[in-house]
Amino acid sequence: MKRSPLTLKGAERLRAELKRLKSEERPRVIQAIAEARSHGDLSENAEYHAAREQQSFIEGRIKDIEAHLSNSEIIDVSRLSTGGKVVFGATVDLEDQEDGNKVVYQIVGDAEADIKSGLISVSSPIARALVGKSEGDSWMSSRPTVRARTRSWRCVTNKVTCDA
Repeated sequence: MKRSPLTLKGAERLRAELKRLKSEERPRVIQAIAEARSHGDLSENAEYHAAREQQSFIEGRIKDIEAHLSNSEIIDVSRLSTGGKVVFGATVDLEDQEDGNKVVYQIVGDAEADIKSGLISVSSPIARALVGKSEGDSWMSSRPTVRARTRSWRCVTNKVTCDA
C-alpha cells in the first residue's frame, strides 16, 4: 500500500482530534445511549436512535483518522532541502496575471487539506502544477468549472515553513 504524505503539524492535529473523540465524545455518546435506553421502548425512542447515529459517526471518524495516521508518511517540512523549488509543505504566494489577485497556499497531505484555510492537497491539480516551480516562474493552468477557463499564474514567493 502506498503511504500518503502528511505534515508533522497535520499529524498532530489528527492525533488531537483522535484523542478528543476517544476521551470526550465517545464516552458522552455512550452515556446518552444508556440514558435513552432507560426511557423504555427503543423502537420509538428518537433520543436513542439519534445517539446511535452519532455513535456511528464518531466510530467512523475514529477509524478514518487511525487509517490516515497508520498509512501516512509524516514529513517534517522544516528539514526539507528544496533548492528554491516548490515541494510538499511549501507555502506559496501566487498572483493571477490577468487580474492581479493574490492567493497563498500551502501544499499538504490529502487528509489535512482545507481550501478555506489555504491548505491544498498535494494531489490537487494546482499543487501538481506548482511542484517543481521556482519563485518568479509563470505557467498556465485550467480549472475544471462549468465554464472552463485557463488562468495564467506567477509564483511570487516560495517558502518552506514548519507551521504546516
